[in-house]
Amino acid sequence: YHRRYGGPHAEVEAIKKVVDVWQNEFVELAKNDWIKYIQIFENKGAIMGCSNPHPHGQIWAQQSIPTEIEKEIKQQERYYKENGQSLLSDYWKLEENEQTRVIINNEHFIVVVPFWAAWPYETLVISKRHVQSIDLFTEEEKLDLAKTLKELTTRYDNIFKVSFPYSAGMHQAPVNTENTEFWHWHMHCYPPLLRSATVK
Repeated sequence: YHRRYGGPHAEVEAIKKVVDVWQNEFVELAKNDWIKYIQIFENKGAIMGCSNPHPHGQIWAQQSIPTEIEKEIKQQERYYKENGQSLLSDYWKLEENEQTRVIINNEHFIVVVPFWAAWPYETLVISKRHVQSIDLFTEEEKLDLAKTLKELTTRYDNIFKVSFPYSAGMHQAPVNTENTEFWHWHMHCYPPLLRSATVK
């Protein structure tokens, strides 16, 4: 979605259409009772194994819960039971207050370099409203997500003055299961570059 579509506003509108597709596909896939987890992600760049230069997305729907999601379920559920609100709600407010790792901060989303980041230029996109998955985003939130992704990918491009490669994936609540109110939507971005456009 990071092509030029006739200006910044047109590009955001084009990205919003991608967000709409993500939402629609999530809703349709979740109608299948056997599906327990829906993974939406984007890859960009040959260094990430892409055969096309532009970003392209995939959606995996599966019967099992991925290991990383199981870990996040345990932590988020425990925090929610102990504090009565989501772990990431408290986390993004802490980051907003400190202002040391915040990359983007708008009405509906905040992008931070998480203090536990394992990769250079790793970022975390968090919805400010506590929602479990993309199907709950409003039209306004989807437009703001499009703006957020455009700004983030532009900033990535500007780091080394290249079309910056990355892998980005949403972490959402499992579907067709009970008790997911503790979950908080977020999206991880993992660029593979280190010190320059040629150093992995």
